[in-house]
Amino acid sequence: MRALVFGKGGQLATHLQKKLAPDYDYLGIENLDLTKSSDLSKYLSSHNYELIINASAYTAVDKAEEEKDKAFQVNAEAVGIMAMHCKHLIHISTDYVFDGNKGGAYTENDRPNPLNIYGASKLAGEKLALENNANSIVIRTSWLYSEYGNNFVKTMLRLGQEKDSLAIVSDQIAAPTYAGDLAQIICKIASEPQNYKSGIYHYCSDGKASWYDFAKEIFRLRNIPMELRPILTKDYPTPAQRPLYSLLDNSKIKHDMDIKIPNWQESLKKCLERMS
Repeated sequence: MRALVFGKGGQLATHLQKKLAPDYDYLGIENLDLTKSSDLSKYLSSHNYELIINASAYTAVDKAEEEKDKAFQVNAEAVGIMAMHCKHLIHISTDYVFDGNKGGAYTENDRPNPLNIYGASKLAGEKLALENNANSIVIRTSWLYSEYGNNFVKTMLRLGQEKDSLAIVSDQIAAPTYAGDLAQIICKIASEPQNYKSGIYHYCSDGKASWYDFAKEIFRLRNIPMELRPILTKDYPTPAQRPLYSLLDNSKIKHDMDIKIPNWQESLKKCLERMS
């Protein structure tokens, strides 16, 4: 099967590259600029891929408020083009398509209402994926981290060597999700994409946490002495508004794909052990 993964060099694509069949193709920004729609269309038209896995995204949440066009080009327009040029598409989306006001975990049937440009661009990408390819599978996830790439875990470990105290937001709640775990699910789908229903799925680690809880567990597991102070989102203003409670409900993917999902603390421990 001719298959392509977008996002080469990123944390999710790096895990995929270690797990998928060796004959998959991988492209990163250095190979193909997703803001150049004509180049993307030309490339995909000439390669005839049966499966495309899109692990790439414009993820600079705050910067997207200034770079709206670029965010939509990468997170929406490019996704629509990918969907038109393959038989099966697996596309990764985000919990930030929701506004966080539900007061409980979001299911795939809940109505999205993004609070920022990043979330709006990812929602537009979901719609184009499903409109342009009836075989598209969209997987929403949250707070990805890994031993690869840039992420919250690596930032905390770096700050743990530089500082004695940190103030961390404590009122934003979701599920930290290990990219290695998500990669396993993507590989399961990619091995037999025709056997899985198209549509939207939620995948994140079991359990829930705030950024404060997440940081506290990172330092605990690494035995790093750190004075942590919980602060509220309103006390740490950012250009982009974030949802306060964007926990995703995993029930559908557990049932339809017959999988068990590890708790976020368990997966974090596994990740940190691999970083040692």
